[in-house]
Amino acid sequence: MKNYKLISLAVAALLSACGGGNDAASVPGNATVVEQEASPGGELANSLVAIQNPTPITEIQPAPASIGADVPATYFGTAPSTVKKELVGPYQLLKAGVLDLEAGTLTLPLYKGQLADGRLAWYILTDTSDQANADALGLNFSSKLEYADVGRGVRKASQQLIGGVTTVVFANGAVDFSPAVSVTPGAAPNFFPPTATQPGSVGDANYSPLAKIGDYIYNAPMVAFDVSDTALNAFCDGNVNHALVHDKVTKICPRDQVVTLKLTTGFSFGRPVLYLSTDSNNALASAVESATFAPGLQDVKVGNDDSAFSAVERIFAVINGPSNTVPGEINPQRQGFNSALQGQGGPLNVLGGIPTIATDYSPLWDLNAGQWTQSAIDNDYRSRVQEEFEILGYVRRGFMTGPGGVPFGSTGIIINCPIVHRFL
Repeated sequence: MKNYKLISLAVAALLSACGGGNDAASVPGNATVVEQEASPGGELANSLVAIQNPTPITEIQPAPASIGADVPATYFGTAPSTVKKELVGPYQLLKAGVLDLEAGTLTLPLYKGQLADGRLAWYILTDTSDQANADALGLNFSSKLEYADVGRGVRKASQQLIGGVTTVVFANGAVDFSPAVSVTPGAAPNFFPPTATQPGSVGDANYSPLAKIGDYIYNAPMVAFDVSDTALNAFCDGNVNHALVHDKVTKICPRDQVVTLKLTTGFSFGRPVLYLSTDSNNALASAVESATFAPGLQDVKVGNDDSAFSAVERIFAVINGPSNTVPGEINPQRQGFNSALQGQGGPLNVLGGIPTIATDYSPLWDLNAGQWTQSAIDNDYRSRVQEEFEILGYVRRGFMTGPGGVPFGSTGIIINCPIVHRFL
């Protein structure tokens, strides 16, 4: 049986696996894409600028099929994924929202609920254990959520008629959004682990983003709490006050019943993906992720991945992956916590199974953190990893361990990261 406490101590100052906060804010000032009209002889030069200095999205975005061909991209047929979602090609999984690939954001319906004591609870819906309702609402389906209903893992909720309006009422679980999120990286060259952190939003002892409404469990992360419609309507056009709302929110508008949130880049079985990180059961991870600290998730079991009654799926993070070394240029192998804490971009973590390519999806990701051994680094084996079994192979061969050389496995940290989009 794995010693989760030992591994958790080894990552006590762990950077969360869901993306290190705002990817866009972590792009170096020289990492810009130059947009010019295509002209004979100039298209290649412009493309090279974009490749060498990618945005968070273009850093993982696949190249067009026209590269190396004699015809432009417009001559190619539609992606196979438009015919069958399991085939190669782009596919939006969380269809409930409007995806902006250029900005790296998702605009979702904003729901107005309340706690049993009457305080307003503004929330979103991303996943459910109800297959039919997932299809109807454009949510992600996850049967594993049923097994999170242990202890404080799932809050109780019900529909009630209040003032003539049907309202979801949560039994408990408040969130304080007033703290200012802060992360202090370690000293160079070991920027990981951070030396000090403060979550930007903190749930009380009973808060979990999961709620049981009727017979099914929904992933319903809170994005604002105990604040009026009028106050939030001031942020319909952006410039939000993060002392009132979740740190991933870029716009929120009760008047239009929508909220826009920042997404995170990563991979799943070699496919680049975008996902939304909202909560963690670990306060330090919540701080570096700009997510809500959700103590209720601490009652959800980790380490059992795809076994019976498991509510989690594994996510893999690299501590000491390659960093940028050439001034003014983004290393195409860049990845990991050390790179992210230098402000070079998100850590580009590796998710396990997601819908359309696996059957074991859960938005509750059990963090497995890997560290390249000095031998692997000395022999130039270190590179960007993009899929689960590639990482497990390196662990088996001794090129990766857990943090600080401990056995590889669960750190005990859960991050709530609903999948949004895959590029391939």
